[in-house]
Amino acid sequence: MTDQQSTFPGGASAAVSLTFDVDAESGWLGEGEEYARRLTILSEGRYGVVRGVPRILELLRRYSIPATFFVPGYTAEVHPGLVESLLAGGHEVAHHGYLHLRSDKVSVQEQTEEIHRGFEALAKAGAPRPVGYRSTSWELTPETLELLVDNDFRYDSSCMGDDRPYLERWKHLSILEIPVHWSLDDWPRFGWNIDGGGNVADPAELTRSWIAEFEAARSEQRHTSFTMHPEVIGRPYRMAQLEKVVEHIASSDDVWFARLDEVAEHAAPRLTGPS
Repeated sequence: MTDQQSTFPGGASAAVSLTFDVDAESGWLGEGEEYARRLTILSEGRYGVVRGVPRILELLRRYSIPATFFVPGYTAEVHPGLVESLLAGGHEVAHHGYLHLRSDKVSVQEQTEEIHRGFEALAKAGAPRPVGYRSTSWELTPETLELLVDNDFRYDSSCMGDDRPYLERWKHLSILEIPVHWSLDDWPRFGWNIDGGGNVADPAELTRSWIAEFEAARSEQRHTSFTMHPEVIGRPYRMAQLEKVVEHIASSDDVWFARLDEVAEHAAPRLTGPS
C-alpha cells in the first residue's frame, strides 16, 4: 500500500465514515422462518426504521455529515419511502443483500439470489445502482467475493485485514476493502435477544472508545469508520452518546467526513497491492 498520509481533501489529517446497517425485520427473518411468527422481535427491527432512522438523519443534517446506509432489499420493499429519505439527505445507499442471509450458511445459488434480488429491490425503491457491499454479519465467502467482482462493485466493507483501505484478495480475485471491526460496531455492545442473551453496555464506553479511535486515526493520518444499526443506536440515550462522538470529531477542523463511495474513489488510485 502506498502512503496515504496528508492526502485527504482540504488537507484533512483524518477521514471518518459513519455507516448504518438498516437491517430492520430482515435481520431476523434471515435467521429462519420461525421468526416470521415472532411479532415482538420483528417489532424491534421495525423500530429502527420508524424511530431510529429519523433520529439519525436529523443528527447528520445538523452536522452536515454525509453517511453510508447499507439497506437489505427486503427492508427497502417493506418500508416505502425509506430509500427516498436517505437519498434526500445526500447519503449513499449501499448493498446489504436481500433477506440478510449469511453467506457462509447458504448455497452459492442463494448467495447469487441475495445479490440480484438486492439490486432489484433497491432499484425499485429509486436508489442508484450500488457500488458498495457489506456482507451479512461480516462473513464474506470466496463465492460472494466472485459475485462482487462479476457485478462490478467498487468496494466491499466486510473484512478486517487492516485499519486502512486495502485490497482484499482470494486467489486471483481482489476488491478494494474499506475495513470494519467489532470494536467499532454498536451491536456487540448493545445487541440483545431473549434466545442468546447479549450485552447492555454502559453507553458512555462507546463514546470513550470511539473518540479514542478517532484520535488514533488522526495521529496516524488515516481513515476510520463506525458501524451502527438504527434499532440499536437509535435509542435516545445511545444517540446522545453518538452525538458526543460526532461533536468531538466535528470540532476538529482537520477531518473529512466521507461516504464510503467517496473513500473508495479517493483510495483506489493510491493502492498498489495488499497490505
